[in-house]
Amino acid sequence: MDSWSAFRSALEAQLPADTCSTDADDLATYGRDWTRVFAPAPKLLVRPRTTAEVSTVMQLATAHKVAVVPSGGRTGLAGGAVAAKGEVVLSFERMRAIGPIDALGLSVVVQAGAVTEAVHRHCAEAGLFWPVDFASKGSSQVGGNIATNAGGVRVIRYGLTRQWVLGLEVVLPSGEVLQLNGALEKNNTGVDLRQLFIGSEGILGLITQATLKLTRLPGKTDVFLFAVDNLKAVLKLFSTARKGPFTLSAYEFFTDKCTARLEKHRGLRPPFEAASSHYVLMEVEAADAGALDPWLQKLFEDGLVRDGTLAQSEEQARGLWALREGISESLSATGLPHKNDIALPIEALGAFCTELDSVFSTRYPGWEICLFGHIGDGNLHVNVMKPEQLTKEAFWEKTHEADEQLFSLVKKYHGSISAEHGIGLLKKPFLHYSRSDTELALMRALKAAFDPLGILNPGKVL
Repeated sequence: MDSWSAFRSALEAQLPADTCSTDADDLATYGRDWTRVFAPAPKLLVRPRTTAEVSTVMQLATAHKVAVVPSGGRTGLAGGAVAAKGEVVLSFERMRAIGPIDALGLSVVVQAGAVTEAVHRHCAEAGLFWPVDFASKGSSQVGGNIATNAGGVRVIRYGLTRQWVLGLEVVLPSGEVLQLNGALEKNNTGVDLRQLFIGSEGILGLITQATLKLTRLPGKTDVFLFAVDNLKAVLKLFSTARKGPFTLSAYEFFTDKCTARLEKHRGLRPPFEAASSHYVLMEVEAADAGALDPWLQKLFEDGLVRDGTLAQSEEQARGLWALREGISESLSATGLPHKNDIALPIEALGAFCTELDSVFSTRYPGWEICLFGHIGDGNLHVNVMKPEQLTKEAFWEKTHEADEQLFSLVKKYHGSISAEHGIGLLKKPFLHYSRSDTELALMRALKAAFDPLGILNPGKVL
């Protein structure tokens, strides 16, 4: 019996009968993420229900040297969950348990497959909040959020995912199970292994359970949409908003090219009579009612904004947020986008975007660039839409060349080639633009220490 057959036989003997699937539709669905560059080609789908079952899968994978790709909500945009070379896909979708709220310690224990929005609803019943939030919250899973150190729309207020994870349960490639930190707020006992797994994209171990840190739900929030003239005005408004009579919880921007795609796909458009080239969506907490009106009036007096609206109800607030959160879906529905998610020091954003526009207009005239992002934390989403005259293959070839230009510019301004979706397969060739040779060597040493056989999410990141 060959190694693969022996692995399959052992799995079937040790796991429940419905754990494994070779159904063609299952393999195609679970073998990919939101990227569409790589064709999925896994050999087997495994859907365990417990950490013990995950451990069994990894013990057998190590014994038979079988590669395993972890799969969460598959909302990533870097190819980090793609199984394209006959691997086993290990899906966490059956591991969705959410434990009781610890109201004193402000924490909750959840399995890796728990959906982000379900965690939000569960915590809200106790007046609490896990402040990791983004457009894909209805399908993204906590384990994937942690494995990619997800950002989202409220990083400016609450920080990244790693700030909101107290403890982890992790299965190593060997099948050994680590319990890291539990519900401890303070633990000064050497290297924090928990943080190594957060953001590691599943190349070191499989996160099966997490103890999440919670905070109380925000009080009254106000949501604004402003129309402004250009990116310079977006940044100037941000500087003004940081000093405003409120706590800034989100500051998002998008361009008219994004809203055109949004209107075409979903029939949504900004609620202004005149169109503008740039829009800012701003959410604030604890606004000083007496100081807010004068602050807003001064924005118009100074010519900083062309138009603006304040949501008067929760329904209107959801409508304004839909303009921002519906963009990514609309780009994919109305064309073929090549997506890049980058980060810059905030003070460098203006100069960077000016140079970026110059590079693209000179080298790639006629390309449609849909720009949006969490500008309050320096995160830009640069979406290049495929021109109609180019084939898909020619487009990918051109965008690979364009990425070299983009990432060279990112390096010049001391930025990051990935802000929140990780490296995966798509950005692996470009990692040197953000990491030094010494850093890459240390990462490879960590990979070798945790996964000496190289069987866990092989080919990703490094």
